Amino acid sequence: MSADNAIERLRQLKDEAHIGGGANAIEAQHAKNKLTARERLNVLLDKDSFQELDALVTHHVHDYGLERKITLGDGVVTGYGTINGQLVYVYAQDFTVMGGSLGEAHAAKIVKVQDLALKNGAPIIALNDSGGARIQEGILSLGGYGDIFMRNTLASGVVPQISVILGPCAGGAVYSPALTDFVFMVKKTSHMFITGPEVVKAVTHEDVTFDQLGGADVHAQVSGVAHFCAETEKDCLNDVRQLLSYLPQNNLEDPPALFPRDDSARADAALNSLVPENPNAPYDMRQVIEHIVDTGSLLEIHAQYARNMLVGLARLDGMVVGIVANQPAVLAGALDINASDKAARFVRFCDAFNVPLVTFVDVPGFMPGLAQEQDGIIRHGAKLIFAYCEATVPKLTVITRKAYGGAYIVMSSRHVRGDLNLAWPGAELAVMGPEGAVNIIYRKELAAASDPEATRAALVAEYKQKFANPYLASSYGYLDAVIEPAETRATLIRGLRMLQNKREKNIHKKHGNMPL
Repeated sequence: MSADNAIERLRQLKDEAHIGGGANAIEAQHAKNKLTARERLNVLLDKDSFQELDALVTHHVHDYGLERKITLGDGVVTGYGTINGQLVYVYAQDFTVMGGSLGEAHAAKIVKVQDLALKNGAPIIALNDSGGARIQEGILSLGGYGDIFMRNTLASGVVPQISVILGPCAGGAVYSPALTDFVFMVKKTSHMFITGPEVVKAVTHEDVTFDQLGGADVHAQVSGVAHFCAETEKDCLNDVRQLLSYLPQNNLEDPPALFPRDDSARADAALNSLVPENPNAPYDMRQVIEHIVDTGSLLEIHAQYARNMLVGLARLDGMVVGIVANQPAVLAGALDINASDKAARFVRFCDAFNVPLVTFVDVPGFMPGLAQEQDGIIRHGAKLIFAYCEATVPKLTVITRKAYGGAYIVMSSRHVRGDLNLAWPGAELAVMGPEGAVNIIYRKELAAASDPEATRAALVAEYKQKFANPYLASSYGYLDAVIEPAETRATLIRGLRMLQNKREKNIHKKHGNMPL
């Protein structure tokens, strides 16, 4: 074959690979308001940066008619490119080819880019759109999933892993996204579930739709499986690009710092009045945070799930920080099962990838109630304790109002190796609120008092004078400073600079036994 003919043959094969399942299948994909695998990569990656791998791979199975369904690429597009100029590895399942089903060759392509990502220390992004295991390949498909899960686990805490659900993701396929750091979904077109509506109906007799069972809203608001939920695929893929702008390439690098465009010494007088004087009145902690961090830099994560806890990434003087905050506007900011899980996982992610933690505390305690106790609030709350105790990144804490009981300890206190612990002048650090404390401590005195209400009021006032301020804790060194709210930004930035060379290691061990 001449050189010209060889080149022409190569071009023909590339064109064949690029068309996937063919024009009709592509048209059907577009009719569902879905992009093709290659169109998605064009949106996600920097222009002209994608280098495809294994475009000519095919399966080699000849059972159940598969010998008549051989398509170049075998239903997944794999390779590498850049996002914001930084290397990333990607794979995008192609629903136009046998419904994006996963077989042996399909899985081997994914495993190859996972291995490359781990060897070269770069994030891996999975674009999932698949009907699940290729049934005709039987155990080979199951083995392929197992190989992928193993690499998800080995890569955890080494390189950032992001899963984007852009169609169906069912059965065993859901566990790869569940093992990754962040899951993105799109309303109306993304679905994740272990068993589909038909199986659910057969087993439990429940009639449910795809959206009710595993739609984006369900996983973003109820199950907590999805961290981000977008209206369109393009919005979703652009959200992935935004998230990566905060993340390091791997666990040996620091997050990318930007040239600061916001005054590091900016004092915001509005902070002095954002927290109500009434200790039981709600307020929006997000507003507090936005007044402190670099303008427009807060990227909230898991925004719709466990809303009594706020987590996200932001910048202070151009430096990336992880934000963990009680949200008094929801359930008074109390710690419940879901909030504990949400915060614990985020703390561990930040610690794995060298992201300093800034914790804003206004917490009345752990959520009481029969359901919480029976569902394991002890076990789940312990996850958050474990995460903060284990974390060795710089940890800075600001108590804006209440820090009661065990929740005070958990929320990055001095006792769990907080590096810089600050409080605002109105902060209250105590075992519980004044009224509850007086009712317990002075139970006998109140029962014997001629005027119980007047006695209670006097005792509550005395308790407040002693504990409803940050100064007793300061006298023991549990707080490093009491600051004016307006000074918070400047104080945190100075603290971050002071801690930038922090070195702290945990005792060597294979791993701890986290209370899962």
